[in-house]
Amino acid sequence: MIERPSPNHDARPDGQPVDILLLHYTDMASAEAALARMTDPAARVSAHYCVDEDGTVYRLVPEGRRAWHAGLSYWAGVRDINACSIGIELVNPGHSCGYRPFPDAQMQALEELADGILARHPIPAHRVLGHSDVAPARKIDPGELFDWQRLARAGIGVWPQPLAFPDPGPARTTQDIAETQSKLARFGYGVAVNGVLDHATAQALSAFQRHFRPTSFDGAPDGETRRLLVALIAALPQL
Repeated sequence: MIERPSPNHDARPDGQPVDILLLHYTDMASAEAALARMTDPAARVSAHYCVDEDGTVYRLVPEGRRAWHAGLSYWAGVRDINACSIGIELVNPGHSCGYRPFPDAQMQALEELADGILARHPIPAHRVLGHSDVAPARKIDPGELFDWQRLARAGIGVWPQPLAFPDPGPARTTQDIAETQSKLARFGYGVAVNGVLDHATAQALSAFQRHFRPTSFDGAPDGETRRLLVALIAALPQL
């Protein structure tokens, strides 16, 4: 691990547990460009770690400090996601600079890093999230090419098993939409349960699909998406 200290951090609230692991991509042309930005005091952004495509891990902010990576965000009633999270940036040019798959060396390094973080902090599997999950109106990273299923197989995060549940079909009625919104909100997404397929609901659905059904993320409450939501909630009885 290479130390690359950033000045962009502050104190976590007293007694604040770390219970979210939040993954991002850098969305910049190179690792050095991303590191330069995250260590520039004028930029006022940072993360705790940055993982390069070759597997090199940089530590920017101590885990005990509040890094500035989530921005305007929300999850399960919490709006200061920075206060309760560890942020990891994955070097990737992103959708604005030539989005591409995350190499095996990078994923292996991420798994090792995340294992250590999960051993040090009480982060439940269902709170290993992407930036798009906590900020679906603003962010789409780490995106549809990120292998969440691989992480879940490694014991990092969750992956639903939908085949044990019937396909409910697409949400067509007000009640269907409200049930879908209720499940999204129960998992943590910031949606109102109003029975209306509004823009915020579509954005949350798209974020959910990028994470759990990356082959299609159009924000429509189709049967497969609703089935995945049912399976995910059923696997998390503590919610």
